[in-house]
Amino acid sequence: MVFFPEVNPLRPLAAVAVVVAAVSSAGTAHAVEPFVLKDIRVEGLQRADPGTVFAALPFRIGDTYTDEKGAIALRSLFATGLFKDVRIEIEGEVAVVIVEERPVIQTVSFVGLKEFDKDQLVKSLKDNGIGEGLPFDKALIDRAEQEIKRQYLGRSLYGAEVVTTVTPVERNRVNVTFTVTEGDAAKITEIRILGSKAFSEGTLLGLMELTTSGWLTWYTKNDRYSRAKLNADLETIRSYYLNRGYLEFAVESTQVTISPDKQDISITITVSEGQLYTVTAVRLEGDYLGKEAEFRELVRIKPGEPYRAQEATDTTKAFSDRFGLYGYAFARVEAVPDIDRARAQVVITLRANPQRRVYVRRIEVSGNTRTRDEVIRREFRQFESSWYDGAKIKASRDRVDRLGFFKDVSVETTEVAGAPDQVDLTITVVEKPTGNLQLGVSFSSTEKLALSASIRQENVFGSGNYLGLDFNTSRYSRSLVFSTVDPYFTIDGVSRALDLYYRTSRPYNSLGDQYQIVTPGASIRFGVPFSDIDTVFFGIGAEMTQIKSSASLPNAYFIYRDLYGQRSASVPLTIGWARDQRDSVIAPTTGRYLRVNLEWSAAGDVRYLRQNYQAQQYIPITQRIALGLNAEVGLGKGLGGKPYPVFKNFYGGGLGSVRVFEQGSLGVIDPTGAYIGGATKFNGNAELYLPVPGTGNDRSLRIFAFTDVGNVWREHEPIRAGDLRASAGFGVSWISPVGPLKLSWGKPVKSKPTDRIERFQFQIGTAF
Repeated sequence: MVFFPEVNPLRPLAAVAVVVAAVSSAGTAHAVEPFVLKDIRVEGLQRADPGTVFAALPFRIGDTYTDEKGAIALRSLFATGLFKDVRIEIEGEVAVVIVEERPVIQTVSFVGLKEFDKDQLVKSLKDNGIGEGLPFDKALIDRAEQEIKRQYLGRSLYGAEVVTTVTPVERNRVNVTFTVTEGDAAKITEIRILGSKAFSEGTLLGLMELTTSGWLTWYTKNDRYSRAKLNADLETIRSYYLNRGYLEFAVESTQVTISPDKQDISITITVSEGQLYTVTAVRLEGDYLGKEAEFRELVRIKPGEPYRAQEATDTTKAFSDRFGLYGYAFARVEAVPDIDRARAQVVITLRANPQRRVYVRRIEVSGNTRTRDEVIRREFRQFESSWYDGAKIKASRDRVDRLGFFKDVSVETTEVAGAPDQVDLTITVVEKPTGNLQLGVSFSSTEKLALSASIRQENVFGSGNYLGLDFNTSRYSRSLVFSTVDPYFTIDGVSRALDLYYRTSRPYNSLGDQYQIVTPGASIRFGVPFSDIDTVFFGIGAEMTQIKSSASLPNAYFIYRDLYGQRSASVPLTIGWARDQRDSVIAPTTGRYLRVNLEWSAAGDVRYLRQNYQAQQYIPITQRIALGLNAEVGLGKGLGGKPYPVFKNFYGGGLGSVRVFEQGSLGVIDPTGAYIGGATKFNGNAELYLPVPGTGNDRSLRIFAFTDVGNVWREHEPIRAGDLRASAGFGVSWISPVGPLKLSWGKPVKSKPTDRIERFQFQIGTAF
């Protein structure tokens, strides 16, 4: 008989040593002569599958058994981690494998857990071998305690204590309970920066994410120490100096101390600024494909000014991008400083090595679990088996992002093994919900309870097509609209849009609401792409307008009825143009959007021309702050000697127009008190987008400050600046799972006593 004591499976080298020692000892006293096995028995199993044991044995019935094979068997069985003890006894020509199973963990529970989510810790522990149904191992439990403590240290809970209780239960099982005493989080009480002379300590502290406790740190938790955050802050300070001429700036030391009660943390940073360097010249070295003058125009570094690392980085990136336009995907460009310390001057040499020209072998699409590959591929302007073109790849990425189906879009370039002149492109997308449920609920003394809603799917079945159903149950304006858009009606990218609608309008007035205006209609529009950013739209529609009653009818509608009759038909023709250069449809930070739309009713009972012009500009101020500007002008004109029809009026006020003023309440007020809009509209908007503290670069949730100005006027009425209404305020925009959500609160800056004010407004699915 050979006996082997239990060996910790976490120490395979120790296990081998014990086994070897045991075999050596057995070889001198109890060595087994080789023999042919007639049977193998396994004893001691309670929960484990016998097949697991037999699979680990290096011998079978009919094989020759030796001490060496026995040692191998023991090592294999211990390596499974299922057994606390294993031994092999020889009874004649029978090998008896006797095992003692480790207890199995029945439950893992936590007591006192507040800082972490329980499910998150359970999953983390299971990934490390501790979980329900897994073998119990004391060494792993000890490591689990240390890991939990380490997690708490990462959140500045330095006083956290973890005690593990193991409770045996029936059938060789145990319950594992981690009792956590979290304590209070240690807070940063002091941050010092020593050695700074060119910039004040307050200026440098303002650059850091870590800070001492303040009124908002309960939410941001930036007063909790984190090594990763401190390293990021040090890099921010370093970049600040390098961008202001201090080429040899260095962080000499960082010292973090914690108080004896583990509640207060102080940080001391010692820096060496060096001297201020001025750029005297910029030189180009290397192969510039014979286009040195073209590349020199891309240089952002300015001789005679202090050295700025960001300018050097921007220049090398611009050079790399320009090489990419000519097919050199792996061009190497570096900015090498030649420092003259005596004169505090530096010469920057831009060295370029375009290496080799490459073409794209294959384009792969990744991350699209819902959207079809073709929906993404048809937006690409870089083609397979074509020369690599950096501009086309960027345009392709932007076009895919502008689809609005994805949270993130990125393109990665990979070299093809064994083919130095080929690369593969992988476009990776992160999908977001494209279903858009818009809801609006309002209550007022006139409207009472009103519900407006729409159900829209911008990516039906992953096809890229749009399908929408809108309805409004307002007391004075009801509508039902069905819309569908096929963005690739033809293979060349011509889009087709179909609209069916039924609208009922009973504008508010002070005399009653017995009249009703009903407008059923349909239209079809086509969009023809003339370039990657320009699209021309044209279409035709047909609609019927009917006045159902004349009681309490506003004066404007009396005029309309006299001119066109109780029923009037129109056949509007539409033509428009749009240019979209925004970096994102959902949350743009840079780029421009222009739109022109003309509607001309050339046939039917009603003749008019309706024009709409819109321009948006997004200006990045910093990496996380952007300014959005919007201007919109609407012009309506009656044709054939008749006035502009009132049912085609523009409206102003509310989200998408001039906030703070009630939706649709600006403009002409009929003598009956009805808000009937006007034939001319103008509104201008400015929004400053700011990140929500603690969300990093996430653009789906942003704070904004706004100012709006605008109004509407009747036909032939002069537009006067004194008629403009203005407002200002702030709000939150969130790309929610049911669509873009905007909440705003503000106050009127310029108003009239008769204006209807609504300081708080919200809407799902609104842009500006």
